[in-house]
Amino acid sequence: MSSNIAEIAIEAPLTSNPLDVVPDEIPFDVPYGPPISLDRAQAVIQAAVAEAKKRNWKMNVAVADSGGNLVAFQRMDGAMLASIQIAQHKGRAAATFRRPTKVFEDGIQLMHLNYLLAFDGVIASRGGIPLIDQGVIIGAIGCSGGTDSQDEIVSKAGAAVINELPG
Repeated sequence: MSSNIAEIAIEAPLTSNPLDVVPDEIPFDVPYGPPISLDRAQAVIQAAVAEAKKRNWKMNVAVADSGGNLVAFQRMDGAMLASIQIAQHKGRAAATFRRPTKVFEDGIQLMHLNYLLAFDGVIASRGGIPLIDQGVIIGAIGCSGGTDSQDEIVSKAGAAVINELPG
């Protein structure tokens, strides 16, 4: 009887460590595509700024290309100066890590994966969202100036227009 219990334990180990889960596919495996054009980056920023203005929020908005390089940036009047670099960092991280920066925030806040902060370029604050066109990452938007939830709303408004714009 004891060997049966050992076999069961080997087949289904009890663990609370989420890192023990082995996914069938690599998460966020979206290929990098050609870099976003300046015109499209500016249109993404315009949509984000329009959302921020509608809510009377002062934001910094950055768009990075598929390599994480800054393409366009806008600082709304009165937006916090420290958020200039934060917005750019969120855009760069979302592009290079191929995932929304909220994933890192959740990893730290909900899963206590503090080692994530040791990776160069990570920012554990929502507001960075990859811009995906025809199944490839062409860039990312990063917003900062409000709370993380406000930053995310403004970023989502900018990212939502990417498929409405001509390539």
